Amino acid sequence: MSSRSCLSIILAAGEGTRMKSALPKVLHKIAGLPMVAHVARSAEAAGAGDLALVIGHGAEEMRKASAKFAPRAESFVQEQRLGTAHAVLAARTAIARGYDDVLVMFGDTPLIEAKALTAAREKLAQGAGVVVLGFRTPNPTGYGRLIETGGKLVAIREEKDCSEDERRVTFCNSGLMAIDGRYALRLLEAVGNDNAKGEYYLTDIVAIAAAQGLDVFATEASFENALGINNRAELAEGEAIWQKRRRREAMLAGVTLVAPDTVFFAYDTEVAPDAYIEPNVFFGPGVKVDGGAVIHAFSHIEGAHVGSRVEIGPFARLRPGTDIDERAKVGNFCEVKNAKVEQGAKISHLAYIGDARVGAEANIGAGTITCNYDGFNKSYTDIGRKAFIGSNSSLVAPVTIGDGGHVAAGSVITEDVPSDALAFGRARQKILPERGRMLRERLASAKKAAE
Repeated sequence: MSSRSCLSIILAAGEGTRMKSALPKVLHKIAGLPMVAHVARSAEAAGAGDLALVIGHGAEEMRKASAKFAPRAESFVQEQRLGTAHAVLAARTAIARGYDDVLVMFGDTPLIEAKALTAAREKLAQGAGVVVLGFRTPNPTGYGRLIETGGKLVAIREEKDCSEDERRVTFCNSGLMAIDGRYALRLLEAVGNDNAKGEYYLTDIVAIAAAQGLDVFATEASFENALGINNRAELAEGEAIWQKRRRREAMLAGVTLVAPDTVFFAYDTEVAPDAYIEPNVFFGPGVKVDGGAVIHAFSHIEGAHVGSRVEIGPFARLRPGTDIDERAKVGNFCEVKNAKVEQGAKISHLAYIGDARVGAEANIGAGTITCNYDGFNKSYTDIGRKAFIGSNSSLVAPVTIGDGGHVAAGSVITEDVPSDALAFGRARQKILPERGRMLRERLASAKKAAE
């Protein structure tokens, strides 16, 4: 397929009013990525070298979004919504450049797989003029039927126009289509609008192509590939299907998921074989987990790298910019942000480490925090190799704890601590005999007077 040029046209102009959202429908996310970006990724994986986005509602927002997920994509605005064929022709200038294959896709079908698109392109390579992607369902009500004769597709019949026999057909139209680039403009321009809505329907090119002596075929994919997302309930269904696919891929690749249905991946999560993931773990975008790592239950990880044989959680949060080296530990109720935790270091419980380095084999005591924000700027904390930070210590950045430095529990550290030094940053304890009883009596008296 690499020898054939391919243009993928993604129709993304719908307003999506059923989403009840100011955000364009196709920008709603599945696995942390806009739906339309999922479609673009599948097109690219199927060999589509060029991408055309047909946009309408929220055009500027769409352009900004596409600059991130498809920086090379061209945008074409559909000024009027006059049907699917009319929408495709909004990208006329791209089609006219002359591609071997033209894929027509929809921005609200995020579960389309590259292999389904590749199968359609292979049919074009074998001589088909048009290929329609279909699916089978035991309940075809509401879907257009794919009518075949002698192995070829002769029509796409909307349900209202079906005969009794045709209504029993369970092979249905997904709407996705592949067209031989030599004929694409000719076929699209031949589509008329002589129908009740006065719109130009892409499905009409099946009959047009057949009438022009071109071979038209249907290829089959699962129903999930064709699933369109129109409201929040369907968005949740799409998320569930995507997650189910990804969990299975991970487990077949050697990842242990103790309770698969409770683990949520992002679109770009990378988990190496022999990683072990307990229940109720959430991965946001930008996470890489190396082999042998253990992610305990109820952990939330985003924008982070978890090294080999690292132990995370339970109830840990790793935020963007976190890099945990091998054999390190981030324990329960700990939060780490934009920090390097080096080999064998331990942050076992109830700590916050932000904008920092924790040196190899250092130990961070319970309740320790790096005070990295002064209300205006973020500052850096550097904790050296084999340093020991006692419980309930506050390290006020910018500050450096040298290699082997020891901070006594309960300290507030505002100055650098040299290597192998011991630092106390707390007030001397003072005991006032009987003052506890006197304070208690005074407070009780004041409360009684107030009542």
